[in-house]
Amino acid sequence: MEIVMGLLGKIGKVGRVAEPAPPRPDAPMPEAAHALGGSAQVRHVDAGSCNGCEIEVGQAFSPVYDAERYGARLVASPRHADALLVTGPVTRNMADALRACHDAMPRPGIVVALGDCARDCGVFAGGFGVQSAVRDVVQVDVEVAGCPPPPETIVAALRTLTGR
Repeated sequence: MEIVMGLLGKIGKVGRVAEPAPPRPDAPMPEAAHALGGSAQVRHVDAGSCNGCEIEVGQAFSPVYDAERYGARLVASPRHADALLVTGPVTRNMADALRACHDAMPRPGIVVALGDCARDCGVFAGGFGVQSAVRDVVQVDVEVAGCPPPPETIVAALRTLTGR
């Protein structure tokens, strides 16, 4: 009991350590995002990236940046997803899989091309295994620039989907 009281005393002295929320993003919401009702279930798809964007996506959903407090949540199935978060250029082996994942989503489905590689193939443009940018395979609603984009930029893009 003494240990618990000491721990509670320390917690009371420290207080809340989370940073205040950043300002609302200026970017307009995509048309389909109005139907989401303030929350977005997000399915992440790696279409052939170098994993730089995946590290930043992991940070965006970590306790430090906490994208979930703005209504964005990662889900494991495209059948449960409102939005696809696609990273990397679309490789030849992933083009059909990306289309199938997009087709499995309920409508309206929003697609976010995350990072320079997803937007225009980035440094991988012209590579043998690279087919195209994401917009050439599925319709893209939101594009996020950066190589890789920082977590706060990813959270801002997700906030445009939820309107929070």
